[in-house]
Amino acid sequence: MITETPGKALISAITHRTAVIGVVGLGYVGLSNAVAFAEAGFRVIGIDIESERVAKINRGESHLEHVPGEAVAEQVRAQRLSAATDFDVVSTLDCVLVCVPTPVRRDTVDPEPDLSHVRAAAQAIAPRLKPGSLVVLESTTFAGTTEDVLRPLLEASGLVAGRDFLLGYAPERIDPGNRQFALESIPRLVSGHGPDCQEAVRALYSQVFESVRLVSSIRAAEVSKLFENTFRWVNIGLVNELKMMCDSMGLDVWEVISAASTKPFGFLPFFPGPGVGGHCIPVDPYYLAWNARQVGMEARFVSLAGRINSSMPGYVVQRTAEALLAHDKELTGARLLVAGVAYKRDVDDIRESPSLEIMRLLGQEGATVDYHDPHVPQLPENAVGPDAVKSKTLSTRLAAEYDAVLILVDHSDIDWEQLVGGAPLVIDTRNVTERLPRLDFQVVRG
Repeated sequence: MITETPGKALISAITHRTAVIGVVGLGYVGLSNAVAFAEAGFRVIGIDIESERVAKINRGESHLEHVPGEAVAEQVRAQRLSAATDFDVVSTLDCVLVCVPTPVRRDTVDPEPDLSHVRAAAQAIAPRLKPGSLVVLESTTFAGTTEDVLRPLLEASGLVAGRDFLLGYAPERIDPGNRQFALESIPRLVSGHGPDCQEAVRALYSQVFESVRLVSSIRAAEVSKLFENTFRWVNIGLVNELKMMCDSMGLDVWEVISAASTKPFGFLPFFPGPGVGGHCIPVDPYYLAWNARQVGMEARFVSLAGRINSSMPGYVVQRTAEALLAHDKELTGARLLVAGVAYKRDVDDIRESPSLEIMRLLGQEGATVDYHDPHVPQLPENAVGPDAVKSKTLSTRLAAEYDAVLILVDHSDIDWEQLVGGAPLVIDTRNVTERLPRLDFQVVRG
């Protein structure tokens, strides 16, 4: 008698949309996935340890700017989306997507992977894991995490990966704030712990995403994601170094990049800024560097780019001090307005934001620093100081109250002409002023 394998049974449930999907971690990645799978017709249960976040979702509200509240509300009303804090719901799930943070520890000589969230999720899932179900890790991580860290923790349940349950990896590729690519249009890499697992993961993601690429091994998929973000990290480091060189030579780095970009082959433009922020680009390269050290190699480009990128907030402060001095002003005692505190354009996320480091450094030099950011109405306690700080309301006279305005994030919904119109001095790290009419202010490329 031929028995149906767990993989075939699950694939049948997936293709008929009867599989119940669980998403562990309802942050930027998890909530986006939960809504996408619900919109595809699946019953989705999100799991998160933050009760307030769970309550908002169950009320049909979104706690994230890039996930529309109406999209959440529609799926909640249709009874396709709900959320819980209790991991006991795992026993009802056919597929579990693990979308938890993978930060780095910075209390070591070299930044090292912090898998505490992955371990905690696995330990909560294991005793409740349903035989025949599929567990997919989406978190960006070093090669070996899924099979050497996650798998043993899940197998503590007594179930064996590839035989009693299915295990896969599908690195997230969400880019909050990027309106050019819908989530479903972004190609996805997937792999699994053996052929049955691979086919199940591919079947699941093919229900939502237009393009799914099966990678031969989980380790290859893990390194592929690390390489994607390390590629950006290294090239941002290169262009930031070019920026500092051009400043020293009296050249406009933006003109140099624009000129080089006319070459139709062999060149990809990157742009300088005040530093690198977010939950991916300043973190993931150190996972790859850690992998390299485990096999006796040194990721020299990663380390060098790290030194350059981490120096940029200090460089912006230096350029600000020099610009003020040219206007017979000292940095100590100066009143400064920072435009943009999110880690990048058109998001409300402040994780690893270089703007916060710049504000801290300016404050340490004795400057009074305020900010305007329509996406971040308030900075929490200890973000830049012991107290919470509120965003200044934009007005035609706001900039005139300050000695200088520092453009650190080029949000598309800021009225830049209004913001900098009354400023005596603008430190522009994003080339925003190049697009503005020639107003009565002096610009220093920060």
